[in-house]
Amino acid sequence: MPQHPSVDLSSFPPGFRWSAATAAFQVEGSRDADGRGRSIWDDFVGSPGAVRDGATADPGPDSYRRHREDVALLAALGVDRYRFSISWVRVQPEPRGPVLQAGLDYYRRLADDLLEAGITPFATLYHWDLPSALEAHGGWLERETALRFGEYAEIVAEELGDSVRHWYTINEPVSTSLQGYAVGTLAPGKQLLFGSLPTVHHQLLAHGLALGALRAAGAEEVGIVNNHTLVIPAAQTHADLTAAAVYDLLHNRVFADPVLTGAYPDLETFGIPPMPVADGDLELISAAEDFYGINFYNPTTVAAAPAGSPVPFEIVPTTGASTTGFGAEWPIVPEALTGLLLDFRERYGDRLPPLVIGENGASFPEPDHVDGPVPDAERISYLAGHIDAVGAAVRGGVDVREYTVWSLLDNFEWADGWSQRFGLVHVDFDSAARTPKASFEWYRALIEQARA
Repeated sequence: MPQHPSVDLSSFPPGFRWSAATAAFQVEGSRDADGRGRSIWDDFVGSPGAVRDGATADPGPDSYRRHREDVALLAALGVDRYRFSISWVRVQPEPRGPVLQAGLDYYRRLADDLLEAGITPFATLYHWDLPSALEAHGGWLERETALRFGEYAEIVAEELGDSVRHWYTINEPVSTSLQGYAVGTLAPGKQLLFGSLPTVHHQLLAHGLALGALRAAGAEEVGIVNNHTLVIPAAQTHADLTAAAVYDLLHNRVFADPVLTGAYPDLETFGIPPMPVADGDLELISAAEDFYGINFYNPTTVAAAPAGSPVPFEIVPTTGASTTGFGAEWPIVPEALTGLLLDFRERYGDRLPPLVIGENGASFPEPDHVDGPVPDAERISYLAGHIDAVGAAVRGGVDVREYTVWSLLDNFEWADGWSQRFGLVHVDFDSAARTPKASFEWYRALIEQARA
């Protein structure tokens, strides 16, 4: 039997939580079931060439029909919580339109089955599946979308708040803004560059509105979760240091500062247009959270852009780093997570609430069909390194309360379709058969050891 890397668990405090995650569009399938509406991701996968392997996300793991298998897997894994997302268009296909009881009933069944299994439901209100009807009127570029999201949050909070009491509001607004609206590699596929920045403010406003709605319904724990990265200058030159500062501003600070400090960083110094802030917005956005969520996968090495570039930075390979299945785009540097967490503590001080690692994981090439556990030693090494990195940050004084593996299941990896597998559990996308990988048993044993 191969020897897997061990993890130093001595720094993790009693009560530290261990979790696993998925998202609705990536695992549910059944896209036309029970009146579900159309989202920007339905539109994106229907665009020729938008998804690497032409995948359509259906049926995939088919969790809408097979969620009890997933709950059984989670119970066997021994996690404290399960992070899943609620599909806006499965609950309310048209903003201000009728609410679908079938969709709400599904999420209630999922939450109740989790509770019966001793697992806390930890739901995400928005994981990228914006109703197409809203995108047709500008999507997150328009303030109206934030207001409609607030109404959706009220519906979900009222209907599910007695079963689900722990919530993420918005997942990775940076990915929606920069990849969805700035460069077009994710839905809705816009290429607006700096013209995408109003989407930042409107998503953060949506978070603030949802925070209030969930708290009013008795939620015990609410916070936002963003993808953050440690930005590394390619060289210690003035040009590369400036480029790294701009990228850090756009990827990290423009999303975290308003939530944690009540103000946007100085954008105009870098020639970036100001945000469309109305009176009262920043008070809503910066209302005290119960936690701040950080999704982390890799650091980002940045150099000054070549002459003629429309942006002042260029992302370059990270020297000396091994990579995941995404290649140089996703370098593996666990200590970068420690550096990021320590940087957050130094940057935000006592304004920083407890942190939750909302996603961390890696994809590596694996077969489409298996007849036994996948020996995914590379994933185990990645997870062990990053859990150790969290422990190092805790020793450094950072208050981290939870670690979440992305993902429980192999699933639809957005523009990469079925070509990237992140799961602790292998999914045969033809049959939806689930087969735990070696990493599943490794994580189960780690959780057991942490509780011993």
